[in-house]
Amino acid sequence: MTAHPSPLRADARRNRERILEAAVRAFSEKGADVPLDAIAKAAGVGSGTLYRHFPTREALVEAAYRNELARVCDSVTQLLAAFPPDRAMRLWMDKFIDYLAAKQGMAEALRAAVASGADPFAESLDKLTTALSDLLHAGAEAGLLRADIDPLDVGLSLSGVALVTGAPAQRERAGRLLDLLLDGLRYGTHR
Repeated sequence: MTAHPSPLRADARRNRERILEAAVRAFSEKGADVPLDAIAKAAGVGSGTLYRHFPTREALVEAAYRNELARVCDSVTQLLAAFPPDRAMRLWMDKFIDYLAAKQGMAEALRAAVASGADPFAESLDKLTTALSDLLHAGAEAGLLRADIDPLDVGLSLSGVALVTGAPAQRERAGRLLDLLLDGLRYGTHR
């Protein structure tokens, strides 16, 4: 019989979330070499608490990256519950672009984690494909989005938008490109 780790207590969960948020900010703003003690301080926890949750820098980088990805992907359900599927798709696209901007800021830390043998990207493609599939399926069912779209094509298109508009000064242009992409997803829905 395999033992499952017990769920974290509420205070431990909050500490873990604060550490992950502080880590994303720190790695994005200061790069891979930011002292872990500075991350602990920014999170309002002691170094021991940080190391209990994340025994290595690589473990922290990987968890921070996956946590950000999960936030984006997990938002699909709430967006679809609150908005028509095409609007949910557009709002999710904004979240994804913001996520990629944070990931670009963390690029140095992610490269260092990968070089040490970690694989923060192992689950990324499946999570993103599932999120996009859910949005596209809901849009097709409602007659608002095309039914013949490959979710990976949308993901690659979004990555392209992020690549050419990665600078904060380009965020407005990114929004216009996302609007164009969404219009392409609508093409042919009323034929």
